[in-house]
Amino acid sequence: MPTALVTGATAGIGLEFARQLAARGDDLVLVARDEDRLSSVAEELRSSYGVDVEVLPADLTAPDRLARVAARLADRSAPVDLLVNNAGFGLKRRFLDNPVEVEQAQQDVLVRAVLHLTHAALGGMVERRRGGVINVSSVAAFLPRGTYSAAKAWVNSFSAWAHQEYAGHGVSVMALCPGFVRTEFHERLGVDRDSSAPRMLWLEPDRLVRDALADFDRGRALSIPSKRYKAIVATSRMVPRSALQRLQSLGRK
Repeated sequence: MPTALVTGATAGIGLEFARQLAARGDDLVLVARDEDRLSSVAEELRSSYGVDVEVLPADLTAPDRLARVAARLADRSAPVDLLVNNAGFGLKRRFLDNPVEVEQAQQDVLVRAVLHLTHAALGGMVERRRGGVINVSSVAAFLPRGTYSAAKAWVNSFSAWAHQEYAGHGVSVMALCPGFVRTEFHERLGVDRDSSAPRMLWLEPDRLVRDALADFDRGRALSIPSKRYKAIVATSRMVPRSALQRLQSLGRK
């Protein structure tokens, strides 16, 4: 059976990836900070789908914990066939309202962890000439929305490059760019979901992940869910950035 490693696997998009990959028959390595919650999710997936589930508690802002996850990905004796870099970190307040240490922690999760874990995973995948990486980015990557958008723009650029670089080695890399998704993400930010964005912009995680896996199986480098968000991304390329920047408060109310 193939094995997938999913970060941020106990809630939201990560949990949905874990469920749908288990339903396809993949064994799993689940990474998240909360060990008790990890164990609960692992037991649910084992009993529901009959797959092997390994848990790896880790706060990806901590270098030693990140190194532990990277070592698991690099372990040639227990190969990982799919890495889903999903762990997320959002900040409600604007740049100068946050301590720089908090901004750095966000970059550690959104950029540093993606860099280290993808590097660790690709070595074995290239040797085996099979495997893949899904980097959960955001439609915010196409919009000027502070350091979060900047980090996600990096994820998109890195993923597009890696997809081209390693496609000839049998390895696919895809950036997934969701918009507003009905998960715990905004609740953890203390954001009122009902007033933060129009109802039509909210996506359901099960449909999002199903479509993302279909795009990945087709070998696509970029997955943008729904016609709504495809239109937003297309429009963003034609609208002046000064006008787009006026939308910074969307999703923060």
